[in-house]
Amino acid sequence: MKISLFAVGRMKSGPEKELADRYVERFSKSGPALGLEFAGVTEVPESRAQSAAERKREEGERLRQHVSGGALILLDERGRNITSQDFADRIAAFRDGGRRSLVVAIGGPDGHDQSLRETADLVLSFGAQTWPHQMVRIMLGEQLYRAATILSGHPYHRS
Repeated sequence: MKISLFAVGRMKSGPEKELADRYVERFSKSGPALGLEFAGVTEVPESRAQSAAERKREEGERLRQHVSGGALILLDERGRNITSQDFADRIAAFRDGGRRSLVVAIGGPDGHDQSLRETADLVLSFGAQTWPHQMVRIMLGEQLYRAATILSGHPYHRS
């Protein structure tokens, strides 16, 4: 299954980008043996529409173009807070259920459009607090790598 990241906003060069890239690279190397292929990151600029609702709608339309029948996980502070083991199990279930792709999406400052939230396979939260885009990218990269280590039985994740 191909796994890609979709992000509204760009990650600027610096230590945060380096750390996010390091975790994604680790996932890229450990995933193929598990049937998980990293398919890249798509960054789109924030919408410049007047209202928050219109911005979310425009950003959601861009995201829909990248999903094309695959599984969709939205990162949202109002989503479900699950364990790393549960996250790994969800990814494995998508893969084992015949899904060919998974898109994990980080929304813009206004969040995700309600229509996307209603159709997503999972709306996931990294906690009730609001996190900067750069931190979310780092945490997501780390959790993808952690999921691969959980699924392979590697001791990186100890419970």
